Amino acid sequence: MPNSIHKDKQGPDWPLGNIVVVAPGTPVSIMSLVDPNSLNASGSASPTASANNTGAPAGGNEFTERCQQIIFQAYKSAGANGLNTNTGNIYIVRKGVGAGTGNRADLGSIVAVLQSGQTFSVGSSALVKDVFSPYRYFIDADNVNDGCQVTLFIF
Repeated sequence: MPNSIHKDKQGPDWPLGNIVVVAPGTPVSIMSLVDPNSLNASGSASPTASANNTGAPAGGNEFTERCQQIIFQAYKSAGANGLNTNTGNIYIVRKGVGAGTGNRADLGSIVAVLQSGQTFSVGSSALVKDVFSPYRYFIDADNVNDGCQVTLFIF
């Protein structure tokens, strides 16, 4: 049975699904299931008008997605049986800069390291109402097919 792909951009909750690392050392965007081509990522080219000249965006939205909290749960998919524990660590990383690789070996890009079953949350201050882009976060892993269940919260 296929998994749901929610596109609840208005929130308050937006489950992104189970992000699976198929090649350790090659980070996967947490937005890869809901926006595989990163059309709405900050810094992407502005969407062009559709072919029928209605003025509607052909690809992405006018503005990138924003959230106030992301919850990472270090579990991998067990198909119809829900979630299983990972074999190794999960790494929450940001893109590398300069000569950095932006993967689990780039210590300057690692935001958090999760052992199997751990939960990590990154969020903004509720009083400030600050927001950030989920496109800045990627998942890497020690082992093939380890994964992370990811949910955005938009307040």
